[in-house]
Amino acid sequence: MTHLERITVFTGGASGHDLTYQQHVRALGTEFARAGIGVVYGGGKVGLMGQIADSALDASGEVIGVIPEVLVEREVAHRNITYLEIVPDMHFRKARLGELGDAFVALPGGMGTLEELFEVWTWQYLGIHAKPVALYNIKGFWNPLLEMIDHQVNEGFIAGWRRDALVIADTPGDLISQLRAWRPPIQDR
Repeated sequence: MTHLERITVFTGGASGHDLTYQQHVRALGTEFARAGIGVVYGGGKVGLMGQIADSALDASGEVIGVIPEVLVEREVAHRNITYLEIVPDMHFRKARLGELGDAFVALPGGMGTLEELFEVWTWQYLGIHAKPVALYNIKGFWNPLLEMIDHQVNEGFIAGWRRDALVIADTPGDLISQLRAWRPPIQDR
């Protein structure tokens, strides 16, 4: 069983075209707070980043943001969260996000979200951490990526047990349950 004190969430500074994304992200932030799980995220006040932070805060949850100086200067930092850590650059930010969370969840997002997702999934593969990595699959957002990953498995570029290690959920309760039940993958499959 995985202990979940805090979950690192990857998502973007955009909200998407469909309000469904915001509604689901807000429900997730609320559910994390109700479950006593803190949110660790990129420290922004805009887009889905701001939505997850605000909803967790509205439900009396802990929210820790880690933001590089350059984004503070662009005035996108969320100043009303539990704790805002300002770091020198993106590399330091990603390392801190990795240290602070007991699990990683990718919400819908753009290039940065993909980059962060693949980095922590690779870290898991390399044994740098033994924490669950999840895709929160609102409206099937991650389905095209999952098809690509399945193609990589079928072509022999990713081991099937690595694919099986990914947690995939589309409701807060299912996500939290799967994260809590997660165990490091068995490599001999």
